[in-house]
Amino acid sequence: MIKKSAYTLLTITVIASSCSTTKQLPAGQKLYTGADINFTDKDISKKEQSLIKSDLQSLLRPKPNGKIGPFRFKLWVYQKTRTNKTKGFKHWLNTKFGEAPVLVSAVDLTQNSSILQNRLQNRSYFQAQVTGDTVGKEKVAKAVYSVSAGPSYKYRNIIWPSDSKDPLDTAIAGTSAQTILKKGEAYNLDAIKAERLRIDARVKEKGFYYFAPENLILRVDSTVGNHEIDGYVKVKDEVSERARRIYTIDNIYIYPAYSLRDTSLRLQDKIPYNWYNVIDSRRRRTIRPYVFKNTVLLRPGEVYNRTDHTNSLSRFVELGPYKFVKNRFEDVSADSSKLNVFYFLTQYPKKSLSFDALARTTSANFNGTQVNVNWRHRNAFLGAEALTITLFGSTDGQISGNAGGGNALYQYGAQATLSWPRFISPFNFKADNAYIPRTNLSAGYSIINRSGLYNLSSINGSFGYNWKQSVHKSHELNLLNVTYVKPTNVTQEYTDSIVTTRNPTLKHVIDPQFTFGPSYSYTYTNTTETYRTNSIYYNGRISTSGMLTGLLTGADTIGGNAKKVFGTNFNQYVKLENEIRFFHKLGVKSSFAARFIAGVGIPMGNSTILPYSQQFFIGGANSLRGFRARSLGPGTVDPTQYISGNTGFIADQSGDIKLEASIEYRPHLFSIVYGALFADAGNIWNARGHQPGGTFSSNFLKQLATDVGFGLRFDASVLVLRTDFGFPLTKPFTQSNPAINYDKMVFNLAIGYPF
Repeated sequence: MIKKSAYTLLTITVIASSCSTTKQLPAGQKLYTGADINFTDKDISKKEQSLIKSDLQSLLRPKPNGKIGPFRFKLWVYQKTRTNKTKGFKHWLNTKFGEAPVLVSAVDLTQNSSILQNRLQNRSYFQAQVTGDTVGKEKVAKAVYSVSAGPSYKYRNIIWPSDSKDPLDTAIAGTSAQTILKKGEAYNLDAIKAERLRIDARVKEKGFYYFAPENLILRVDSTVGNHEIDGYVKVKDEVSERARRIYTIDNIYIYPAYSLRDTSLRLQDKIPYNWYNVIDSRRRRTIRPYVFKNTVLLRPGEVYNRTDHTNSLSRFVELGPYKFVKNRFEDVSADSSKLNVFYFLTQYPKKSLSFDALARTTSANFNGTQVNVNWRHRNAFLGAEALTITLFGSTDGQISGNAGGGNALYQYGAQATLSWPRFISPFNFKADNAYIPRTNLSAGYSIINRSGLYNLSSINGSFGYNWKQSVHKSHELNLLNVTYVKPTNVTQEYTDSIVTTRNPTLKHVIDPQFTFGPSYSYTYTNTTETYRTNSIYYNGRISTSGMLTGLLTGADTIGGNAKKVFGTNFNQYVKLENEIRFFHKLGVKSSFAARFIAGVGIPMGNSTILPYSQQFFIGGANSLRGFRARSLGPGTVDPTQYISGNTGFIADQSGDIKLEASIEYRPHLFSIVYGALFADAGNIWNARGHQPGGTFSSNFLKQLATDVGFGLRFDASVLVLRTDFGFPLTKPFTQSNPAINYDKMVFNLAIGYPF
């Protein structure tokens, strides 16, 4: 009865709201509610009609007022907040969230019909006819467009230039194997435009520097019958001689300290180096000439090609010291087929000091602030080396609707990084794409203070490389990662908690850690290509510690033969991590997202368990959102049994194995506000039996924790504020059936999307 009354009330509210949005319209005017497009053709399939309608709808103007379900929210806000004032809260609401009514009188049926007819003709329906009319009631009306598309014209033949004596015709004909235009496919103007761009890119690889897509034309003969066409790819007759000429590279000049005040090229001041010349206008040299050896991919005497041209520009930008890169090609003479190449590089300030104040969310569900002071030198040793020194401090606390938020956490320290824009290695690695490889050396020191419990002092260092194989693929190889963690100032309160709770994790948190070894990470992503309907992100990582040392020393902790390095027990393990994310667009702004994580760490030799900093955790704002951060597992272990009676402190639960999956629907609501409906599942386990019920077994699927929930995202591009309300469904340490318990709701406040 209550549910029925609530539904009735909601229905009345929606109807009343809908009426109120038309009540204030000017006399004699009607609210425009959109357009219908109806086909009169019987031989066009429903699927094809749907695709064409979607395309045609995007062309219609104006667009009706936006709706959330049946309710025109923005129009309602506009009418409720109308004011003559030019400032104030009401005016801000009106201009920020309101939307003026779109009237049917603003619709130009003739113009829209002409636009739709033109688009249909560009999509192979050469005989298309479109007419428009309006239909409606007293206060609302819509446009109705009647479409008679006629037959679709398809390619019978594509004819390419055949003059073998013309180098340009030969080059164009040589691209035919990769053509976008296929026999039997329907004519499409967008495909023709794409084909012109494709041919232009291909012939520029053959030295035709001055050629342009506009020099091409596709003539169509539609008189061949049977609703077929022949397409003729031709070069326009008026194309200049320069566009038909193959060019080679002559001299290359680089200006590494260019300024707009420079009015002379000063070629007499050039410093020849390998195949290029450096012209430095400063009294003191600003950069060593060898730096550009891996940057300039064009070579004197070689035929010009667009790939080396664009990749060289990208590499100049990626070097780091340069704010602007301007490129110019000049004919050696009016009748020459040679080009001189000029690169004008405008520098950033060499040194910079910046101050950052950040809001952040950590993997442990801590929300807080971090302050960074960054000093940077973009050209530390005149070789485009980037030297960065950072001092940082942060304070964090857990914001969660569940008990046991934990003690505040403070962190401060320093980090120094030196990055070279090349491989530093005894081996010669050749990379000729658009991306510069980097060699990185870093060292740092930090202190973590878990208020009232303990401190952890940490020293870290690394040496390795990172490089991009392509726009989608990137690699990171660290030949050596070193981390040493030493606990200090462990309070009696924390020591007592170890005894009273009998939780092995509490002891493990303050174990000394000494890890050293290589790591490798591979990333593939196409999520930056916004035109894609489906996109993915994948990251795989393998890291090791102490493997060679353990093998050489015969370390065996289980057998009573633990070994030390510099008087300290070292950690020995292999760790594998995998994460894949999938994104699917639903309309213009709404989307569906999914993520799967699988990881395993195998302690061996000198270790029986992974070091705490390398273990897996689960739960929290970026994980299972129906559970407090790091409060689950391992396996069926009940973390509440470890609650300290004195403080209520719950230690982070950790494991050697992790499985986690999430799905999320992200509808766009209005303005910068997005909604979310989500479900999460996962758990962690130990590789060995340190805790009863905590070891990975064949019953792992029955030990998965699950949750569902909803939330809001306020996406202002530069910052995303996120709220999530998670409800546990199943808990690994209970035998209850899946059910939503509203009393156990967990509130999460975070920065950024969960994935």
